[in-house]
Amino acid sequence: MKQFPIVVLFLLHQVLISQIQDGVDFTHGKIHIAFDLVSKTISGKVLYDFNVLKDVDSLFWDAKNMDIETLLLDRVATRYENTSRHLILNKKFKKGTSHSVQIQYRCQPKQTVYFIGWENDNRFQNQIWTQGQGKYTSHWLPSFDDMNEKVEFDLNINFESGYYVVANGKLLEKKMEGDTTIWRYDMQRPMSSYLLAFAIGMFEKKEEISSSGIPIELYYELQDSTKFEPTFRYTKRIFDFFENEIGVPYPWQNYKQVPVQDFLYAGMENTGTTFFSNSFMIDSIAFVDKNYVNVNAHELAHQWFGNLVTEQSGEHHWLHEGFATYYAYLAEKEIFGDDYFYWKLWETASALAKFSEAGNGEALTNPNAGSLTFYEKGAWALIMLKERVGDLVFKEGIRNYLEKYAFKNVTLSDFLWEMRKASGMKLLDFEETWLQNSEFPLKSAQAFLRKKSPSLTLFFDLEDEFDRIQSDDVDFQKYWHANSSTVFFKRELVRRHWRILPRMLLAEVLDGESLELRREFVASVENINSYPIEPVESLLEDRSYVTNENALAALWMTYPENRKRYLTKTNGIQGLPNKNVRLLWLVLALSTDGYTDSEKSSFYAELSGYTHPKYHFEVRLLAFQYLENLGALSDDCLKNLIKACNHHVWYFKKSCRKILKEFLKGDGNPERLKSIYTSLNQKEREYVDKTLGK
Repeated sequence: MKQFPIVVLFLLHQVLISQIQDGVDFTHGKIHIAFDLVSKTISGKVLYDFNVLKDVDSLFWDAKNMDIETLLLDRVATRYENTSRHLILNKKFKKGTSHSVQIQYRCQPKQTVYFIGWENDNRFQNQIWTQGQGKYTSHWLPSFDDMNEKVEFDLNINFESGYYVVANGKLLEKKMEGDTTIWRYDMQRPMSSYLLAFAIGMFEKKEEISSSGIPIELYYELQDSTKFEPTFRYTKRIFDFFENEIGVPYPWQNYKQVPVQDFLYAGMENTGTTFFSNSFMIDSIAFVDKNYVNVNAHELAHQWFGNLVTEQSGEHHWLHEGFATYYAYLAEKEIFGDDYFYWKLWETASALAKFSEAGNGEALTNPNAGSLTFYEKGAWALIMLKERVGDLVFKEGIRNYLEKYAFKNVTLSDFLWEMRKASGMKLLDFEETWLQNSEFPLKSAQAFLRKKSPSLTLFFDLEDEFDRIQSDDVDFQKYWHANSSTVFFKRELVRRHWRILPRMLLAEVLDGESLELRREFVASVENINSYPIEPVESLLEDRSYVTNENALAALWMTYPENRKRYLTKTNGIQGLPNKNVRLLWLVLALSTDGYTDSEKSSFYAELSGYTHPKYHFEVRLLAFQYLENLGALSDDCLKNLIKACNHHVWYFKKSCRKILKEFLKGDGNPERLKSIYTSLNQKEREYVDKTLGK
């Protein structure tokens, strides 16, 4: 009970802060930052201009764990309050006045700003990048976690010469001062703080121009120069398609795409400056397995839906993610065709239906809904809304919505109002079925797909026949060779029914030229020894790294007498950016008796070397998994594994912690861990102590 008044006062303080801030409009923020790479600290200065909309007696900024050196109000030093979360200026301001505040600060961000590779010797792997999604920019800049506060930010960055600095806006000046360079970036329009971003690294750049004249800057690392074309193959086409499809011009000065090392997500839609994982930098062969098209389109769509028009709160998150997912699907339809589009929709509909059947269904109006709901169910809601009101009316509603609320914040009701106005419909049934209902309307989705896709109609007919008769009586030949049969239809049959499909049809897949079907064959079919060996072996030469990987594993297991030949044939193939083929090859080479025994030490050294922090976390994870399965984690690998247990990418961190726990179950392994204890840093020791139960 003694703490109760403190809690009340704290909550009251938070409420008052939010109320007070409504009376002030921050219009412009001019930022200067520099770095101490040893301590990983930022020294910064920001000058905010603001207008007072009504009488207030306080201002605040979100500022996480910052040392404030000075605060000047209208160029005069002024007293302030600095908590671990907020910077507060207690002073009365009159309605109708305008002021400026300059804040000089220092911080050591525990998140949001990531220093990658600086402990290694190779400067070409050094990067610094931000990820401010939601409300995290306040870890490196006194700013505004509230998305409703939009500011025109200009960012000046002082950094060691030789590196490239990328940030929001237009590069006005690049000025050398001694061993450093000052990069001056200018924004012309306001944005929410979480969309402020910078990336620093050894980047190269190529530029394209959109059909409307917008500069498109495409960045890459020098070692990825041969991957530039396949990665960015459709960027300009997607950009031009969106401007035409959305009907509202791209709202920012330019557009940049920057691949960064060990990014937390697939991509992030910083204003005019998408950051994406460099694991999407792929060559032409990898394009069929893993390409950047969907992520590319998704993050670009956010420049309108999320950046130009921004949700008021998480309750309206569908207005960001559902819209970006929908338009990304349209872009894929434009590039890959109708059949690709509708089968992808069926894939998402199936996932959503299973989610609902398991009792996990969520309404789009639920602010705590997960990604599957906001992204995929959100996209479906827009597809069905367009189906309901018609394409022209839908586009009119979208255009009116974006133009009316440009550079503002919105609610779900704002969007629905524009759609009702454009269509002349109340849309209450749509709202109830697709927005408020926690269950996914699978029957409605199927009816839509039947109407739009002949190959899905064929598939649904086949599944209906399965429900009526014994599977042995199904005439697969009839369906396989039907006029409406497509690669996507056949792929689904192989995936679902390979055990009962006539062998002649699967042999047809092997003899065919479809990379999609051949990849599905080797991924699904278990008894490859039932088929002629030559066509199966030809999968090793397919222009698909996933096919190469699965074929090598299957052939190595099935035909022990040919193992050396398969290894010789595939030696040198790296595979996807996670080196899927090469890592498998090393494991199989180490496990093959009599295969270049003199080189096995170098094979092991290469495999274990991929656990080093200089490699992408996807490469490291795969190497850790293989080495653990082999029971071959060396002390150096173990040190790398412990370091990875504190990695900033949560999935990688979680996976490595699981591997370490499994490792410790082995006889003598806890003692091995203790033997390297003194070589670990303080943070690593703390984790080891926790893991060992000390």
